Amino acid sequence: MSGPTVNRPVGRRTFVLGSAAAAGTAALAGPFSQAASAASFGYRDDGSNYVVDTGASLVFKVSKTNGDLTSLVYRGVEYQGYGGKNSHIESGLGTSTVSVKQSGSTILISVAYGTLRHYYAARSGENNVYLWTNRADTSVASTRFILRVRAGLFLNDQPDSYTYAPTTIEASDVFAKSDGQTRSKHYSKLRVVDYDCVGWSANGVGLWIVRSNHEKASGGPFYRSLLRHQSADGGGLYEILHYAQNQTEDERFGLQGPYVIALTDGGAPSSSLFPGTLTTPWADSLGISGYVASGGRGRVAGVGITGRNTAYPYTVGLANSAAQYWGSARSSDGYFSIPGVLPGTYTLTVFKSELAVHTMSVTVTAGGTTTLNSIAIPSSNDPSNASAIWRINDWTGTPSGFKNADLMTYAHPSDVRAAAWTGNVVIGSGTETSAFPCYLWKDVNSGLLVYFRLTAAQAAAAHTLRIGVTTAYANGRPQVVVNDTWTSAIPSPPTQPSTRSLTNGSYRGNNHTFTYSVPAGAWRTDTSQYNTLKINIVSGSGTTAYLSAGTSIDALDLLT
Repeated sequence: MSGPTVNRPVGRRTFVLGSAAAAGTAALAGPFSQAASAASFGYRDDGSNYVVDTGASLVFKVSKTNGDLTSLVYRGVEYQGYGGKNSHIESGLGTSTVSVKQSGSTILISVAYGTLRHYYAARSGENNVYLWTNRADTSVASTRFILRVRAGLFLNDQPDSYTYAPTTIEASDVFAKSDGQTRSKHYSKLRVVDYDCVGWSANGVGLWIVRSNHEKASGGPFYRSLLRHQSADGGGLYEILHYAQNQTEDERFGLQGPYVIALTDGGAPSSSLFPGTLTTPWADSLGISGYVASGGRGRVAGVGITGRNTAYPYTVGLANSAAQYWGSARSSDGYFSIPGVLPGTYTLTVFKSELAVHTMSVTVTAGGTTTLNSIAIPSSNDPSNASAIWRINDWTGTPSGFKNADLMTYAHPSDVRAAAWTGNVVIGSGTETSAFPCYLWKDVNSGLLVYFRLTAAQAAAAHTLRIGVTTAYANGRPQVVVNDTWTSAIPSPPTQPSTRSLTNGSYRGNNHTFTYSVPAGAWRTDTSQYNTLKINIVSGSGTTAYLSAGTSIDALDLLT
């Protein structure tokens, strides 16, 4: 039987490890078990595929017809193959022009399909396959490579598995087990910034995809996407740059990579393969379309950041229409360094947790370092610095701390482990944040009540109410009612992704603050009585239950 997935932290990154059934591995040996032990680096043409022997323990095949990865044999065992399908870009490219060349200790297979170029590279003595993808336009639907893995080799009952979850509860990709726990390939738990590699380990073998630096991806460091899945048919490991699921940015085009298929003795891949660490000078002269060597890139470094709240991590991001990058700010002083940046002018954004609190423009030149003096975050840029009568949660650009917030990155809202989505909140109870649900839906818990008292002086004045959200589904947004006597106008919906988010493990959209000017006459003058704030979710779109119009909450407060 399978055991639990283990999260193994290394620095601030996370490896996603799985477990496997012990029986049956030897029986799955593929037809290249002899070649896999030949230790002879090179390639051959078997008529249908280019067959590459890395000279270590790995032999793989690439179709000469469509560029699919058709075989992945490690130590005599075939790992490739899920439901009779190959591994490939998107769902397969169709008829392509495929070529191969060997340059010393490197073999490069090139795949041309219309304007798209895709590459597989092998290095002598390594159990790795290096991949690059150059997507020039929308002629291929999205940039996704899926490594399809044979059934029976790696089994797990984790959030991103649906092996043991036979009941479909949403679309065709969210399932429920008989015990009420939910499963979906979307439930990875992780943001891009949280992981370097994803995969499984069992029986002394580890199979991994090490992600690229995502410079041509969309969504920034906090984007969540499916990373792997497992079902009775087999498993899948993914490198996804743009998936049209809860995307906050337009697509970026150009060469992305390398990302790496790595096979190990069960442990995690070498950190030398990780994004930000991996260098590929051996690829500089291979003729990969769109390839920019390290000498053609620059670096951005900042000596520090002032005005931070040291209770939170800070991230510095760079983005323009062509590329994106990020790096962590040092907790002691805010120092940061972002290497490997393509030349150009970028918007630099400083994030407190996931909330943008400062932006500026920087220009990067090839071979140079753009050094920035200490960046000062204006106090007014962090909404947590505003004086408030009361505040529920801190402003971080996330729903973290609210009821069910942690669970929602790896479970459906209907999951049996979720606390009740309904219930009211009392300011001063000490449970304001933990009692407030992270998500509000029109059809589930609209009309939530917040109770609070005001002093006589406070009740005599007008106040601004703020509600911060991180994303919304079907234009869900809050309309508020104070003491059943004053009702706000229905606010305009901010720009948010149009796809599912709240039910597929992601709260990340476009952070937005709704403000409401509540007149003095709306408050109760009897200071012994509670005032009531009712929050209704309004929208004319959406369907029912957890797919009705909804929104994710960051924080809310009543200003002095």
